[in-house]
Amino acid sequence: MTTLLPPTPLSPPSSTSPFPFTQNLIFNSFSSSTLTCKATNSSFQPHPTSNSSNPTSLITSKNPFSASPDNTLLTLLQQRKTDEAWLYYTKNLDQQLPNPTCLSRLVSQLSYQNSTISLRRAQSIIQRLRHERQLHRLDANSLGLLASAAAKGGHVLYAASIIKSMLKSGYLPHVKAWSSVVSRLASCGDDGPIESLGLFRAVTKRIRRLSNLDLVKHSRPDTAAYNAVLNACANLGDKNRFLELFNEMSEFDCEPDVLSYNVMIKLCARGDRKDLLVFVLERILEKGIPLCMSTFQSLVAAYVGFGDLVTAEKVVQAMREGRRDLCKMLREGNVEEVCLNDSDVFDKLLPNSVNWRDNEPPELSRVFEPNSRMYTTLMKGYMNAGRVTDMVRMLEAMRHLGDSESHPDHVTYTTVISAFVKQGLMDRAREVLAEMVRIGVSANRVTYNVLIKGYCQQLHIDRAEELIKEMIDTGIEPDVVSYNTIIDGCILVDDSAGALSYFNEMRARGIAPTKVSYTTLMKAFASSGQAKLANKVFDEMLKDPRVKVDLVAWNMLVDAYSKLGKVEEAKSVIERMKENGFYPNVATYGSLANGIALARKPGEALLLWNEIKQRCGMGNGEESIPSTGVPPLEPDEGLLDTLADICVRAAFFRKALEIVACMEQHGIPPNKTKFTRIYVEMHSRMFTSKHASRARQDRRKERKRAAEAFKFWLGLPNSYYGSEWRLDSVIDDEYKSE
Repeated sequence: MTTLLPPTPLSPPSSTSPFPFTQNLIFNSFSSSTLTCKATNSSFQPHPTSNSSNPTSLITSKNPFSASPDNTLLTLLQQRKTDEAWLYYTKNLDQQLPNPTCLSRLVSQLSYQNSTISLRRAQSIIQRLRHERQLHRLDANSLGLLASAAAKGGHVLYAASIIKSMLKSGYLPHVKAWSSVVSRLASCGDDGPIESLGLFRAVTKRIRRLSNLDLVKHSRPDTAAYNAVLNACANLGDKNRFLELFNEMSEFDCEPDVLSYNVMIKLCARGDRKDLLVFVLERILEKGIPLCMSTFQSLVAAYVGFGDLVTAEKVVQAMREGRRDLCKMLREGNVEEVCLNDSDVFDKLLPNSVNWRDNEPPELSRVFEPNSRMYTTLMKGYMNAGRVTDMVRMLEAMRHLGDSESHPDHVTYTTVISAFVKQGLMDRAREVLAEMVRIGVSANRVTYNVLIKGYCQQLHIDRAEELIKEMIDTGIEPDVVSYNTIIDGCILVDDSAGALSYFNEMRARGIAPTKVSYTTLMKAFASSGQAKLANKVFDEMLKDPRVKVDLVAWNMLVDAYSKLGKVEEAKSVIERMKENGFYPNVATYGSLANGIALARKPGEALLLWNEIKQRCGMGNGEESIPSTGVPPLEPDEGLLDTLADICVRAAFFRKALEIVACMEQHGIPPNKTKFTRIYVEMHSRMFTSKHASRARQDRRKERKRAAEAFKFWLGLPNSYYGSEWRLDSVIDDEYKSE
């Protein structure tokens, strides 16, 4: 079976045009406000909205179900009977749309339920209103709640599209709505942190345009919003933008809290500034900000990330001993590591780190005892270092600690299971799972996903399938990671049909595919030589608004066609890629070159080389393209070696010399032994015929000169022995003779 189930996308508002609102409104209340503000260039005047009617005045009958459909729907919503209200709405789909109050309240309550089904229902209302160009019936509260619920449900791109469309249409969402989307984007992979920064800037830019701050007080960024965008900067390692936003907080009357400095610990870690970690802790103490356990967890995690398990152990041990001189202890082990360079930004973020030798390290205000999360973080360090024995010993020690907060929890046991899976010890990993069941520590979805991955890596797909069923039987619903893992396992055993089956099962269960889901399934079809099906999956990914297609996905499709030698189809994909704003990289060209070699089309190799030559800056005059906006290319050995191989086999010696010159220019040693073997086997008798006519001998004169130059480069007997030659002189002579 190779039929893909129809997707169930959470269709966002159109990205090409704003909501077709009939009014330019800015809503300021995240609660059930009854006033809106009409935007003008100078000021904003509150006025009653069409949604502000008294709900109770709409019910004119003692029996509400004998009243109008709007009254009936509103009554159900007021009684918090959201499911019944939804059913009543669906039964009247063919009739006139409910009034704005009912629609906004229905979307709000569905979003507030925060379940997959309710979220899909709310989005279906958005789809219908957009189709009928009636989205102006919804207020900002309902749209903001939907965006927040979608972000929490993992549909971050959809949530971001709602906030962006609200801004385009004159709506200003509540800070709790837009900051939740910023926070989720900051932690996403790919371009999530960059999108997070962009969304934050878009909202704050709109707020700055307004002179009446009272009207936007519910949308102004708070400390939590700044912490979210600072986290995006930390994930990007962008210290300059971090400093800019950190200083900007005072503009909106925000003060950094302990979470702000926890994020700063991450920034120091990403910036490879282990020496500054202690000064972040000291800065918190100097400013009198109440400490929390998350700060110590962040410190231990940072040291573990640096691979400094000795210092991480010291922190945990000092806390176990009830020591309050933690800063002094960290300073003593930090003296030789303090970096004096690249400190312009960090000097401003941490002014206490400039003349730290002149100041005594502060002490903690009270004793903090390590909890299970800190022990677990240290155990992850042991796992990464391959110290499984130490990790098991710590688990046993945690079990016997008197403090219940330090006892191992499901995260601790999952860490142990991950370590055993990493070592390939699946039986011991299952024993830990059985131990969790015995002592009453519930395994979660992550625990099972780790085990599923372990069995797939060992090609035991049947056992992975059993774990999926076990999850469902214990009331744990598999998520997209569960299915992505087992789909990848099917690829490892060359079972593309099984991969498709699980993909369809995932969507049938209402689990939205991710980019990994699509690309993994594409990999399954590509590896089995079914490029058309891989293309079909790719087209569905393009249509899915929740997924952002990247260069990796495009390259996978190019590779699928290239492996079959379908050069024209691969080139067509590359053209589509360029039309969508993606420039081929080394992997793209490498796949196409392999396809050209497989199809034995050396002429295509010449066209490809001309494009690569321009991207490498080797073009002459107008052939060079640095001013066109196309990024330069840094070729690798695989790409150039494949192209040179094709040209040598096709006797395109002049082009082969250009390619090997490019290889030497980029520090890539050409494989002369291989090219010598190819030449001797295929071309050693070239130009040896004594019966060729004079005209024919003249026509092949240029090719012979290039062949002699290539033989000279290989070190074979040739007419250039005893004289010096250069590639450009050979090419110039050829052009002169043409």
